[in-house]
Amino acid sequence: MQKKIETALISVYHKDGLDLIVRSLNNYGVKLYSTGGTYDFIKNIGIETTKIEDITGYPSIFDGRVKTLHPKVFGGILSIRENPTHQEESQKYEIPPIDLVIVDLYPFQETVKNETEESIIIEKIDIGGISLIRAAAKNYKDVLVVSNRGQYHDLCCMLEEHKCHTNLETRKRYAMEAFGVSSDYDTSIFNWFDNYNYSQLKISCPHGTTLRYGENPHQNAVFFGNFDEMFTQLHGKEISYNNLLDIDAAVNLINEFEDTTIAILKHNNACGLASGNNLIQAWKDALASDPVSAYGGIIISNKIIDHDTAEEINKIFFEVIIAPNYSKDALEILEQKKNRIILVQKHNHLQSKLVRTSLNGFLLQDRDIKTETIDDLSYVTNKKPSQEEISDLLFANKIVKNTKSNAIVLVKGSQLLASGTGQTSRVDSLKQAIEKAKNFGLDLNGAVMASDAFFPFSDCVKIAYDEGITSVIQPGGSIRDEETVKFCNDNDISMVFTGVRHFKH
Repeated sequence: MQKKIETALISVYHKDGLDLIVRSLNNYGVKLYSTGGTYDFIKNIGIETTKIEDITGYPSIFDGRVKTLHPKVFGGILSIRENPTHQEESQKYEIPPIDLVIVDLYPFQETVKNETEESIIIEKIDIGGISLIRAAAKNYKDVLVVSNRGQYHDLCCMLEEHKCHTNLETRKRYAMEAFGVSSDYDTSIFNWFDNYNYSQLKISCPHGTTLRYGENPHQNAVFFGNFDEMFTQLHGKEISYNNLLDIDAAVNLINEFEDTTIAILKHNNACGLASGNNLIQAWKDALASDPVSAYGGIIISNKIIDHDTAEEINKIFFEVIIAPNYSKDALEILEQKKNRIILVQKHNHLQSKLVRTSLNGFLLQDRDIKTETIDDLSYVTNKKPSQEEISDLLFANKIVKNTKSNAIVLVKGSQLLASGTGQTSRVDSLKQAIEKAKNFGLDLNGAVMASDAFFPFSDCVKIAYDEGITSVIQPGGSIRDEETVKFCNDNDISMVFTGVRHFKH
């Protein structure tokens, strides 16, 4: 049902782009009502408007806290045009109908990011604006509500194309978006009052991107977040659900390392990782860990990709590459494959909480940001690890922290030799890692072993010893720790406890 916009109420915080809308409305003879700074803005561009106080008979009071909260304003928005009783009451109380409401809320979210003074934050909680939005959205059959600046361009086009008329479908769509704005705004306010303690789970993320499919082609999927705020995609196809899971795992993993490091991931686990004095050597060592699993994987570097490294990387097929940047000639090499996704990572700031569905509810926990350093190590065996072994132990512990449980990681010389991931027993994980290392001709003599949780028995340490592994890092805490430590002492193996478990499901 087409409706002509005859009157509009405009009350906005930000004025950018508003002039085009106001001029268009004026050209179609729309009567404009406005508040405070919006009134001044409209008058300054030479267009007539009426102060909202002229409708209500009341000035803006209490330092602007009360401007539009009046029956003559909300009656004009909420009255049902086809309801005779409503129209009789509108005439009786001299309430003018309002066909269009344009509101831009006080910037509460932005204020919280940049301000700590409570009184300033409180004053950025919009009351009148949010009420106008909800009222107009509720009465979408008669009223069009514009609730954010992102709609201004669409509104301008609509006004011109339909000569200031709106249809029911458009009004309902704008109403839905308005309640989305309202919900997001109230969620931010609640979480601030709650000191972000999550006494209730309230999450609002207005940016949704429909993906090609979920984990499998028969599953629908949407990514809620602002991917472009964290990455710039320079090349390649549309990013998939599985790509996003791998990218998330890759970013979490590479965040652990400061030295020049490259990692290769497959199904959220590292199949290759190495640090080195230069990027090309780190790449070669990372690939050597498991060149078979590297096929179709995700590559991430914490340094700029140069020409020589790009040439080597380009020899294999991979889905995604992530780096702080790329040299011009490196980019030319990597762009040779049309669908290859090339990302520049702008920053590494990740959410502090992790949320996932479980049964008929949700699980929420802190992100695991604990990374052990040399000061966290407890030396529990007679033999102490060498400085080189300590370096490798900490290196391995970073990897095992980011590997699916049960997890065992074998490392030597800042190179991941092999890992056992996602097995139902720790012994199976170790055997898997040993077999992979041997398959690719990697020497385990002098390597170190990391476990994401304690060893319930000494069997893993015995197996590792037989393969030439000389040092072990684990959380400790088993009732059989004494037995495991005794085996290490009897066989000249060094072991350190961290006291921290890193399960990952």
